[in-house]
Amino acid sequence: MATKADLQEWVSQALHANGGEAHLTDVAKHIWLNHEEELKASGKLFFTWQYDMRWAAQNLQKAGKLVKLSNSWKLTK
Repeated sequence: MATKADLQEWVSQALHANGGEAHLTDVAKHIWLNHEEELKASGKLFFTWQYDMRWAAQNLQKAGKLVKLSNSWKLTK
């Protein structure tokens, strides 16, 4: 079962898979395509994961691992 804590790793994986930078919708699409079953089995998280994904990105930004651009998120090097 997926948790909110998993979303930080999944956001990072999605950005890596997209060359280090991606639009929010592309990150969400990547997460859905790769973790659909885990999300479906995650209880309440299933209904909030896209919102929680944004908080995961915020936490990555606070940790210096991500930069929010006007239309995308980018991993820092």
